[in-house]
Amino acid sequence: MKSLITFIFILSIVPFAFGQTTNPQLDTTLAKKLGADDYGMKMYVFVVLKTGDNKTTDKPFIDSCFAGHFANMERLVETKQLVLAGPFGENNDDFRGLFILNVPSLAEAGKLLETDPAIKATLLRAELYPWYGSAAISEYLNAHNKIWKIKP
Repeated sequence: MKSLITFIFILSIVPFAFGQTTNPQLDTTLAKKLGADDYGMKMYVFVVLKTGDNKTTDKPFIDSCFAGHFANMERLVETKQLVLAGPFGENNDDFRGLFILNVPSLAEAGKLLETDPAIKATLLRAELYPWYGSAAISEYLNAHNKIWKIKP
């Protein structure tokens, strides 16, 4: 009986001996606003944009689709659904750009991407992946808007 009590006691203190520490800088209001879990993380959808199947050389059409692509990106930023985007440099994998979408599911991300003229025209194609990252990624845009001189 004594060994059973000792065993139960040891089991009860082990989590404290190896337990996790609480962040003394935790801003619970910010964490809640950003949708952070206890680790400061959340689910997003990571999108890899690749060259699509449409091989048209119609420059006015291509220009129009990409003007719509950038306008759509701005709309998604304003609605806080696009938190990170950027082009890839030259590569052999047809990678053109990436998005991190602030949505919880691949289905919801797919609906957002259907609004992109370059994707609709198959100038770009999108590969979607669930991605677990820092809930603070959306704060990047606030800082970015304070450091650029010329709008891309």
